[in-house]
Amino acid sequence: ATGDLVVATARRVGVLAGWARGHGGRVLALPLDVTDPDQVEAAVRDATEAFGRIDVLVNNAGRVHIGAVEEVTDEELRAVFDLHVFGSTRLIRAVLPQMRERRTGTIVQISTMGSFLIKPGFSSYTASKAAFEGLSATLAEEVAPHGVRVLIVEPGSHRTPVFSGSQSSSAAELPCYADIVGPIRRFVESQDGKQPGDPDRAAQIIVEVVRDDGPLPLRLPLGGDAYDNITAALESIRAGLSEWEAVARSTAYGRPAVEPPRRTA
Repeated sequence: ATGDLVVATARRVGVLAGWARGHGGRVLALPLDVTDPDQVEAAVRDATEAFGRIDVLVNNAGRVHIGAVEEVTDEELRAVFDLHVFGSTRLIRAVLPQMRERRTGTIVQISTMGSFLIKPGFSSYTASKAAFEGLSATLAEEVAPHGVRVLIVEPGSHRTPVFSGSQSSSAAELPCYADIVGPIRRFVESQDGKQPGDPDRAAQIIVEVVRDDGPLPLRLPLGGDAYDNITAALESIRAGLSEWEAVARSTAYGRPAVEPPRRTA
């Protein structure tokens, strides 16, 4: 809508066909499963050949997997990390050389408030997104001297298909977690299509922020729920750390021993 040239990708590229045709030659739709290294290489090559360069990379691939830590299998956990962490990193490595060469470019990492909001049942999702954010923050420091910017977007609950059957999955249930994780499973099922956030407005904000040539914020929360939950989590972490500050500092050589705070049930 703003006149940019856009490469849109999906595992099933047919879902993009009608939308792409509506924008003429300004949209190139390509098949891409970010967990497939060959497809990543092909997509970046085809995008660059079609439009000459890639100015902005948006890593948006993701899905929800529900299950307590004890319920989630190694295979399930690896699959979530392959999508959120390894998949995005493959694309970053494929695109960065041309951005570094031109000394300009922006990488947008779509994360979630869930990397801060700890809820039973979101173990694999939260862990992979926390890793995704740690990698992204480090990346920002590494590429800044090359003129490349990184933006971590932390949306709250927006009305996308993320809670649908096609984009969410669940580990096999153990009875001992029925009362702990069960409510989360039912919440995810009930909220599909009812989330309060407008994804179109969120996308507009991202475009507006990235269009500014100046420095980007490292983190961009989107949604009142995102801002409230992230700030509450940070305040809770700070309060917990402050309680143990004297103990933490007491490990230095020459420091006197400090009694840990007494805690009550």
